[in-house]
Amino acid sequence: MTGRVRPITLVGEPVLHSPCRPVESFDGELAALVDDMFASMYAAEGVGLAANQIGVGLRVFVYDCHDADGEPHKGVLVNPTLVLPEGGDRRLDDDDEGCLSVPGPYAKLARPDRATCHGYDVEGNEITVAGTGLLARCLQHESDHLEGRVYIDRLSGRARKKVLKEYEQLRAERENENA
Repeated sequence: MTGRVRPITLVGEPVLHSPCRPVESFDGELAALVDDMFASMYAAEGVGLAANQIGVGLRVFVYDCHDADGEPHKGVLVNPTLVLPEGGDRRLDDDDEGCLSVPGPYAKLARPDRATCHGYDVEGNEITVAGTGLLARCLQHESDHLEGRVYIDRLSGRARKKVLKEYEQLRAERENENA
C-alpha cells in the first residue's frame, strides 16, 4: 500500500471543529492525500477517516467497512453531500459509536439506518454511495467531521462528559506508560 501514516488529530484541535473547505483541484496532491488517509486509517484500525482527522481542512473522507448485509465497501468521497431518509422512511439505529479522534470510549448514538452521499471520486467523477448498517453510520460520521462536528457533539451533555472523562483517563494512562 502506498501513502504515509500521519498522526490522527485529537478532539480539541481547531481543525476538527471548523467546517472544511471544498476540494477545488483533482490532482496528484489530492491522490497523495487520499493515499495518506487510507494508510493512516488502517494504521489506527479505523473504518473511516476525514481529512481534518489528519490535520487537513478539506472536504474529503475515505472509508472501508461493511453494510448491514455484511458486504464490504471501500472508497473515497470528495465534496460529499449527505442525504438522509425523512418522515416514514426514517428508522433510527441506536448503536455504539466511537472515533479515532476521541480514541478509546464508545457511546450509544441514534442515527438513521440508511444514508446516501453524492460527491466525487479522486479523479473528479461524480459518484453516489448509499449505505445501510455500519456503512450508513460511517457516511454520516465522516460527513459530520467535514462540517466541523465530532460524534460527541451529538450526545447528551451527560453522555458527552462521560466519554470525555474516559478519554482523558485513557490518555493519562498512556502518557504514564510512555513516561
